[in-house]
Amino acid sequence: MIISVASGKGGTGKTLVATSLAFSLKDRQPVQLLDCDVEEPNDHIFLKPVITQKEAVCIQVPKVDEDKCTHCGLCAEICAYNAIAVLPDRVMVFPELCHGCGACSYLCPEKAITEEGRETGVVEWGDAGGIDFVQGRINVGEAMAPPAIRQVRERANADGVVIIDVPPGTSCPVVEAIKGSHFCLLVTEPTPFGFNDLVLAVETVRELGIPLGVVLNRAGGEYKKVEEYCLKENIPILLTIPLDTEIARLYSKGVTLAEGMPETHEMFIGLWDEIRKIVEEDIR
Repeated sequence: MIISVASGKGGTGKTLVATSLAFSLKDRQPVQLLDCDVEEPNDHIFLKPVITQKEAVCIQVPKVDEDKCTHCGLCAEICAYNAIAVLPDRVMVFPELCHGCGACSYLCPEKAITEEGRETGVVEWGDAGGIDFVQGRINVGEAMAPPAIRQVRERANADGVVIIDVPPGTSCPVVEAIKGSHFCLLVTEPTPFGFNDLVLAVETVRELGIPLGVVLNRAGGEYKKVEEYCLKENIPILLTIPLDTEIARLYSKGVTLAEGMPETHEMFIGLWDEIRKIVEEDIR
C-alpha cells in the first residue's frame, strides 16, 4: 500500500507524521519511506539512515549540430519554455530552462538536434534502522523537481507499506509525488492559513481520485474552521496531535514523535489501522 503524506502549506508537521508513522510500523511489517520533498528533504534528520547507494538525476537537453542546422527556427517556435533561441548564424541553448520534452529533436527537419544528459540532482537510498529509506535532492537553483520525484518513486517497493513524504503545496511536484497512491494523508493546523491551504489540497487530491483523511496537528484553541470544514465535506480527521512544547523540543532535536514519546506509538498504529480500513472499503 502506498500512503502519501501531504500538506497544503509548509510547516504543518508533515515530516513529523511521515517519520513517526514509518517508525511505528517498522516492527510490524516491511516499511519504506520515500522523501519526495526533493527541494529540501529532511526525513534523514529524524531517521538517520545509512546511505549505501546513490544515482544521478538527469534530464535530456538539446545539443545542436551547427553543420546540419539551417536556422529555420522551428525548434524555437515549438519550445514552450524558451530554452532555444535561433539567431541568423547560430543557435543558443539554455539548458536550465529545458524541461526535457524532446520536441525540438523530434521535429527538427534536418535532424540537427540530439540530446545529452544534464545532471539536476541525486537519489540516495539505504537503511534507517529497519526502514527502507529513499530520498531525492535537486541541485541548488534547479527549477524542476518532478524528474527527481519520478526517480525516487521508481524505487518504491510494492511488497510492503510505502510512505511518501510529499512536497508542500498543490503544484506539479505535489501531483507527481501523490499520483498512484492508495491513500493521501493531509496534515494541517487550526489556523486561517492552514485552513485555506487544506481546502486547496483537498481539491487537488480529489481531482486525482485518491481517498483522503486529515491529521490535525497543534490542535487546541478556539479556531474551529478546520473541523467544521472536514465535517461538512465528510473528511475523516484520523489523528489529532495537541499543541505541546515537548513535541516542539523533540522536533528541534531531530527525534521522531513516536520515538521521543513512546506513548504515541499506539496512536500511529491506530492511524495505520484506520487508513487500511478506508482503503479496503474503497476497493470493495
